[in-house]
Amino acid sequence: MDVILFGATGMVGQGVLRECLLDPDVRRIVAVGRTPTGQHDPKLRDIVAADLFDLSPLARELSGFDACFFCLGVSSAGMPEERYSHITYDLTVTAATMLAGLNPQMTFVYVSGTGTDSTERGRSMWARVKGRTENALLRLPFKRAYMFRPGFIQPLHGIRSKTKFYRAFYALAGPVLPLFKRLFPRYVTTTEQIGRAMLAVAKHGAPKVILGTDDINRL
Repeated sequence: MDVILFGATGMVGQGVLRECLLDPDVRRIVAVGRTPTGQHDPKLRDIVAADLFDLSPLARELSGFDACFFCLGVSSAGMPEERYSHITYDLTVTAATMLAGLNPQMTFVYVSGTGTDSTERGRSMWARVKGRTENALLRLPFKRAYMFRPGFIQPLHGIRSKTKFYRAFYALAGPVLPLFKRLFPRYVTTTEQIGRAMLAVAKHGAPKVILGTDDINRL
C-alpha cells in the first residue's frame, strides 16, 4: 500500500507516520507539508510544499496512491471564522479535490474531532467549519472516505504537540490520562490507535463513514 500523509509533524500525524513506518503492508509513504518530518526511513519521502493551496506542480508525484491520511489542522482559538475556514475548509477540500482526480481508487481519511457539526448550522464556529469540510469530502469521488472524530488523544512513544497550549495541557494531564482511558475508554484514544485505525480502514473499510473515539479504538 502506498500512502500520502498530510500533517506528519503534528501530534496526530506523528502517530500516524509511526504506524505507517511499522506496518509491513505499507510500501511507500509520502509526507506533504511545509516542513520536513526530520525522520529517515527507506519507505519515507518528504515533500516540502511552499504553497499547500496549490499542489498542481506536484501532480505527478502525488499520483498512484492507495490512501491519503489528512491530519493537517489548526486550533480555532482566537481565530476569526473566515481565517479558520480558509485554513480548514479551503485547504483541505482543494487538496482532496486534486487527489480524487489523480487517484480515484484512493481511500481518504480526514481527522476532525468530537462535536463536529454535520448540519453546518450550530453555534460552535469550529464545529460548523469542520462539518462543512467533512460534508464536502464525502461528496468527492474517492473510492472510500472516512471522517475520524477523536475526543481526548493520549500521545505515546515520545510524541508531542506543536501547539504550546496543548503541550502545557498534556504536561499537566498526561499522568492521569492512562487512568482516564481505563475508566472511560469510549472517550480517550491514543496516537497509536488512531494510526492503526487509519491503516485498518484503508485496507478493509469500515461499517460507517463517520467514526468516533469508540469506533477508532475498536478498529
